[in-house]
Amino acid sequence: MAGNCPHRARLNLRAGEWVEVRTEQEILETLDEHGRFENVPFMPEMVQYCGQRLKVFKRADKTCDPAHAPWTIRRMKDSVHLERIRCDGVEHGGCEAGCLIFWKEAWLKRAEVSVVSPLSLRPTGAISVGGKCLCTVERLFAASHPTNPMGEGVYSCQATELRNFTSHMSGWDLRQYVRDVRSGNLRSGLAGDSRVERALEVVLGFLPVLRSLVITAYNKVWSTQHYSYPLIKGTAAKTPTAVLNLQPGELVQVRSKEEIMATLNRHQRNRGLLFDVEMLSYCGGIYRVLRRVNRIIDEKTGKMLNMKYPCIILEGVACRSDYHRLCPRAIYHYWREDWLRRAVEIPIGGQTEQMAESCAKQ
Repeated sequence: MAGNCPHRARLNLRAGEWVEVRTEQEILETLDEHGRFENVPFMPEMVQYCGQRLKVFKRADKTCDPAHAPWTIRRMKDSVHLERIRCDGVEHGGCEAGCLIFWKEAWLKRAEVSVVSPLSLRPTGAISVGGKCLCTVERLFAASHPTNPMGEGVYSCQATELRNFTSHMSGWDLRQYVRDVRSGNLRSGLAGDSRVERALEVVLGFLPVLRSLVITAYNKVWSTQHYSYPLIKGTAAKTPTAVLNLQPGELVQVRSKEEIMATLNRHQRNRGLLFDVEMLSYCGGIYRVLRRVNRIIDEKTGKMLNMKYPCIILEGVACRSDYHRLCPRAIYHYWREDWLRRAVEIPIGGQTEQMAESCAKQ
């Protein structure tokens, strides 16, 4: 860890606050020789946001670990996710996962004003180094492209290193839910400035906590009896292959739960891709294709995976963690084309695609 770090104070940031990302030099001074602070990598893709004013999306006091079995939630400290700031994968072989980035509070400071100028949204370019610090530009980029013990070139990012900067947390540690409410992660954003409305917002914040606890307890008891909630049970002996060749910008409708289950095997998968329970809430909805996903980094090995069958990411469609202990990571859902249909095929009260297009723009 960098020995001369002036920015270690905890900010205790809350969801909705405005922050300013520190300068390149300030951040370099927080990093060790491997480009990390408290084992969290500062990735090259994050450099473009230095100096910008951005809004806190949610506190990252915990995060899911989907790459390792069994699935768990792990503890984090002094970190946040910023609104709409996802990794573009440019320095990681063009990885298309689009993960939300973890920002240590040491890399941020509270913004003096809540007004964002157009100039503050422009990328600031490459790092310029001045002064003394353990991390250099060369080390920062080299750390993203290490060599594994077998001599193979792999990638290192926040997703591959997640277990190194998080710790075990019991599923029944109720303090995590208190942090969820206090951080503002569960607020609706509808409350006014009055004390009564703010108090009501806190009370309402505990409703999803109660729901999460009930679901967790139910599934703990009944999961071995195949009665988990909500139940997804694949019915296909051999999963089908649909080729729609969907392109970014197209409108699609997510098929119904029953239609999707007919494409899944008994392990809830279609050609290896899991249909997660968090995806159920999007069934029947109309969304726009964000992009086709052809390559992502394997979080366990750091190797690039090239998909035989591309997946689809939809705009604004990410994990809400209704059934996964309110994790704030908001991972994009990957969709098989079998689970979607073009909106042009859907009559909406006698209207066609033009109506769906009009609704999507409102």
